[in-house]
Amino acid sequence: MADTPADQRDDTAHFDGPAGGWGSLEGMGHVAGAEGLTLDMLATLRRQNKNDGHMCTSCAWAKPANPHIVEFCENGAKATIWDLVKARCGPDFMAEHTVSELRGWTDLELERAGRLTHPMRYDAAADRYVEIDWATAFAEIGAALKPMNPKDTVFYASGRASLETSYLWQLFARLYGHNNLPDSSNMCHETTSVALAEFIGSSVGTCTLEDFEHCDLMLFLGQNTGSNSPRFLHNLQKAKERGCRIIVLNPLRETGLLRFRNPQRLTQMLGGVTEIADHYLQIRPGGDMALLTGMTKRVLELDEAEGGIIDRDFIAEHTTGFEDVAAHARAADWAEIEAHTGLARAVIEDLGTLYARAPATIAVYGMGLTQHVHGGKTLGALVNLLLMRGNIGRPGAGISPVRGHSNVQGQRTVGIAERPELVPLDKLAQMFDFDPPRETGRTTVEVAEGVIDGSVRAVLSLGGNLVRAMPDIARVEAAWGGLDLVVNIATKLNRTHLVPGRATYLLPCLVRAEEDEQTSGPQYVSVEDSLSHIHASLGTITPAAPSILSEPSIVAGIAKATLAPNPKVRWDDWIADYARIRALIEETWPEMFRDYETRMHAPGGFYKGNKARERVWKTDSGKAQFTVPPQLSGLGRDLGDDEYTLIT
Repeated sequence: MADTPADQRDDTAHFDGPAGGWGSLEGMGHVAGAEGLTLDMLATLRRQNKNDGHMCTSCAWAKPANPHIVEFCENGAKATIWDLVKARCGPDFMAEHTVSELRGWTDLELERAGRLTHPMRYDAAADRYVEIDWATAFAEIGAALKPMNPKDTVFYASGRASLETSYLWQLFARLYGHNNLPDSSNMCHETTSVALAEFIGSSVGTCTLEDFEHCDLMLFLGQNTGSNSPRFLHNLQKAKERGCRIIVLNPLRETGLLRFRNPQRLTQMLGGVTEIADHYLQIRPGGDMALLTGMTKRVLELDEAEGGIIDRDFIAEHTTGFEDVAAHARAADWAEIEAHTGLARAVIEDLGTLYARAPATIAVYGMGLTQHVHGGKTLGALVNLLLMRGNIGRPGAGISPVRGHSNVQGQRTVGIAERPELVPLDKLAQMFDFDPPRETGRTTVEVAEGVIDGSVRAVLSLGGNLVRAMPDIARVEAAWGGLDLVVNIATKLNRTHLVPGRATYLLPCLVRAEEDEQTSGPQYVSVEDSLSHIHASLGTITPAAPSILSEPSIVAGIAKATLAPNPKVRWDDWIADYARIRALIEETWPEMFRDYETRMHAPGGFYKGNKARERVWKTDSGKAQFTVPPQLSGLGRDLGDDEYTLIT
């Protein structure tokens, strides 16, 4: 049973019920009623996250090979309904409202203005967006980019664009002459991308859906399943019913990991509920490293007392650095561990014992674990715990970071990365007969610094709300107007669009649920989920306006207007048939994308593979790496008695 919550103030919002159930249906019904549910919306929801259907834009959780009758959650249904609203935000709307006026609107009011329908350019004299045609928009953007130093420009990607769009976006950037390709991973899961690769040679998790059917224990650290990936609750419910134990470590009590009422089970809708967490422990912020050290200490003690707890054969064959970590854990002081975690020694020892007794463990985490000063080292402490018992690279075990945006992991897979060593540049050079830039590009933080100091002259955003997503919002927003060029590819109005540069364009794109008709017919796109499976997605809804273009078409239009002709760069052919883009992706990464065009239609998608799952470690040492934590707090320093830590 989950631990009892602390007393709560009466004026603080509180919810005692389970995740899901009637409340979930009520939430969907409220949004559907407000926006006007249509037959098109219902048809899209029926196909959502199913084989060759529409892949949800709400989150990146896996799409099962054998889906439920309804394979969407409350969040996914809302995202689809909001994508397909009746409201339109076109030239007539913009003629009625100045940008200065719109800055006074709330984010929700901007969202409710509806779908963008026409390409528009900001007119500073009128303080309004005004309609232009696509050819003019592309020509003007290209004319602005041509004389610029490419290193002074930034091509940002938000995490929702398809693999096909993402591949073209990174290719355009490199043909133009830079690696300034930050994406939303720079601001969220970059700790995983960098640190996990150092520890096990993989920048993504090692688990598949099948592992969740065979694990005996799950550790959740800083990941809010019910809020961020609600369909995951089905997997957790099934795991609980077969006897899997679930431990949650999070300063916040999150309803989805406490109890779940499955809307697709009549017995539960009539009153049943599944208790998810066996133990829900509200650890102090930044205390994960201390807790993981304490659990490691307990496992070592049990092994010394009983033998056979630590997988010494695995450690000898597959790892390096174990003895240093063991010495550090043995020397760690229990009083210090208790102080940093806020948990009693006996509680931590119980957790260590549960882990030591479980045949197969999966560690699931989110940014609550990693977004600290020492987030990478904290992740290392988690990897240490898993490696001690060989819990990476075998069925029912592994490490599973849960991604947010629906294709943010996939964008990195196909080359959106500022670090040139992550991309097969020699292969791109051979395929497209050019010399790719080799300098490391700007991260999101470096983009913010460049906007502030004036060294960044242009920002092109493939989706997102970048001004409001960046760190140091106030200074970035104040400097944004000094940019020579701002291009926003978007579906709806957001706050960033109301901070124009000297030349600013707003380019409307299709949503994933809409039909993308090109010369060869309706086009599939593909996306990668959080468990490294790649799925085909087909939109079937009539677009919100005939003047809206697809994301690949917009990328190609800007690129053609900017770059010199190259006989090996065939933008028009690629846009006519997206299968040709997938053929390029397969040629670039032949092992990972083998038989791409066929396999993406398989139920449940196809697994792109993971060497760490095969116990092949692509690290500097050629082995999985134990790492000694630098201290017991992930915060970077100890807090004084009169200090508190804010969390988000």
